[in-house]
Amino acid sequence: MGIFGGDNQPAGDRKDVTMIGDNTVDGANVGAAARMVERLMDAGIDGRGRFDSAQKIVDVALVGNSGAERAIDALVRSHLRLAATGGFVTGVGGFLALPIALPANVFGFYMVATRMVAGIASARGYDISQPELRSAVLLALVGADADDLLRKAGYGGSGGLANLAVQGLPGPVLIAVNKGIGFRLLNQVGRRSLGHFGKAAPLVGGVIGAGLDGYLLKRIADHARREFPPTARTAY
Repeated sequence: MGIFGGDNQPAGDRKDVTMIGDNTVDGANVGAAARMVERLMDAGIDGRGRFDSAQKIVDVALVGNSGAERAIDALVRSHLRLAATGGFVTGVGGFLALPIALPANVFGFYMVATRMVAGIASARGYDISQPELRSAVLLALVGADADDLLRKAGYGGSGGLANLAVQGLPGPVLIAVNKGIGFRLLNQVGRRSLGHFGKAAPLVGGVIGAGLDGYLLKRIADHARREFPPTARTAY
C-alpha cells in the first residue's frame, strides 16, 4: 500500500479515509492538508495583496545589498522581525479566513516561513516557479520529517531538497509529497496552537510566543541555507 492507499472494504461500506504513512485520516483532514499547501504556495511564494511575493522581496534585497549572501542575511532578519511582531496578519487580511480551523497568527507564521525559504532558494539561483522546487520549499518547513515523507511517497532520490527539481518527480509522487507536507504541517499547527493560546497570562504568553516564533524561524532559515546551496546562477 502506498502513502495514500485505500482499504479493502467493499465500495459501499468504504469510509472516506486516506493512509498517510501509518496513520489513517479522514477525507476532511486530507482536504484541509491539500488546501493548506495550496495557500502556502499561493500566498507564501507568489504573494497576495500587500504580502509581497518571494521573488519581489529577493529582488529588493539584492538591490540593497552587495551579493546574494548579504541579501539572504537581510531577508532572514526582516522575516524574523515579521514573525516576532505578528505584522503579517494585517498584511494579508481576509486571505487568512481559511476553510480550516487554524489560528491566523499560526498560519501566518508558516506563510512568513514559506516566503523566507523561497527567498533563500531564489537568491541562491533556484527557479521557484518549478513545481518540484516549490514542494522542496515547503519540505524545508517540516525539517527532519522531510526524508521520511519523501521515502513514504516513493521518492528514491538523494542529494537534499535542492535535487528535487533536477529529478523531475512524476505527478503522482509530487501530489503525494504535497499532501504529506500539508498533513505534517497541520499536526505542527495543532502543537503550536497549544503553545500560543494555552498560556494563563496573556502578556507572558505573547512574549514567549514571539520568542518561540523567532527561534523556530531561525532554525528553518539555517536548514534552508543548508538544503539550498549556492548554484552557478548565484549573484555574489
